[in-house]
Amino acid sequence: MSKTAKRSNKFSAYPRLNPLGVGKNISAADLIDQTFLAYNGGRIREAAKLLVEKMLPNDGYIGMSLTGALTPAGLGKSCLIPLMKAGFVDWIVSTGANLYHDLHYGLDMKLYAGSPFLDDVDLHRDGVIRIYDILFDYNVLLDTDAFVREVIQGPEFQCTMGTDEFHFLLGKYVSERGRKLGLKDSSVLATAYECGIPIFTSSPGDSSIGMNVAAMSMRGSKLLPDVNRDVNQTAGIVYEAKSSGHKSSVFILGGGSPKNFMLQTEPQIQEVMGIQEKGHDYFLQCTDARPDTGGLSGATPAEAVSWGKVDPDTLPDCVVAYVDSTISLPLLTAYCLSRVKPRKLKRLYHRRDAILNKVREKYLKTGTVSKVTTSRKVAKRASSIGLGTKAAARER
Repeated sequence: MSKTAKRSNKFSAYPRLNPLGVGKNISAADLIDQTFLAYNGGRIREAAKLLVEKMLPNDGYIGMSLTGALTPAGLGKSCLIPLMKAGFVDWIVSTGANLYHDLHYGLDMKLYAGSPFLDDVDLHRDGVIRIYDILFDYNVLLDTDAFVREVIQGPEFQCTMGTDEFHFLLGKYVSERGRKLGLKDSSVLATAYECGIPIFTSSPGDSSIGMNVAAMSMRGSKLLPDVNRDVNQTAGIVYEAKSSGHKSSVFILGGGSPKNFMLQTEPQIQEVMGIQEKGHDYFLQCTDARPDTGGLSGATPAEAVSWGKVDPDTLPDCVVAYVDSTISLPLLTAYCLSRVKPRKLKRLYHRRDAILNKVREKYLKTGTVSKVTTSRKVAKRASSIGLGTKAAARER
């Protein structure tokens, strides 16, 4: 081979950077394909390609985690609801705050575009709440709280339930209120109810919704979040995907507790239940957190591989875009909706009992098979750290 041929082959695996000029009528999807070629623009393009070419095809299961104040900024109405209705999101883990502020839209309350440079002492005096550059009246909080308290006094709420069931029932009432108010596609909770999409929260007490639930318990409410069911139910969804021959993907907006709760499904299946598995197939995260501070929000998919959260064989298909979700989510939503036909809704909520029973049966069967091996491992580990026989027995 000539030296000229060798030189030309050095770049055979890489497309040439030679973009077209941006035209005045270019679509968002074409803008990504044609001009998002390097740096974090390049990562957004890779994220878009990963979604439409790997995550969405063949009826793959997609879980989405939500952190940061996305719903008060309007991203529930503009992006999340269109993705949910198109069948592009199958299950969700969210902060309670995102679901609480979603209620403002579902109840037709008013939020305003303000400024991050206003005087907060003046705002407090005038009864105005600020979330960076979003403004709303203090009564919005009071009225939303009153709605939550009124709803959860219903007889169907007087029991212990998973947060997916709680949000489904709450979404039913938001949907009903929306119909009376003449609203359409205004609430993530209402849309989840209508589409059968389970929504979990990893910290049920860490939001105004949880605060109202706690307050009502002092008035005799029997409503309690079943966190054990949440952990097992989410693991069951992932096991359902993998055992039925589908891919399991995670689409992470931000990080924090919802990110971990979504990713820990694989260690729950593999490490805790002892069921053979390899990790999520595809990992996509949009975050502004750095990995070198040790926080989970910045933890890379490569790090997740070491925990068994991500399949190491698919690591090259994992993408992290260091971009604010308020920028990346609208772009990725527009890209998916223009490049992929709507998928049939999986309605996983309506199969929640069957999904949970499937992973339970597998766990009980696997646990019986591996009981002797597990006991030996526990005894050996107890011995190595200086625990006696009784302590080892307690571990078993």
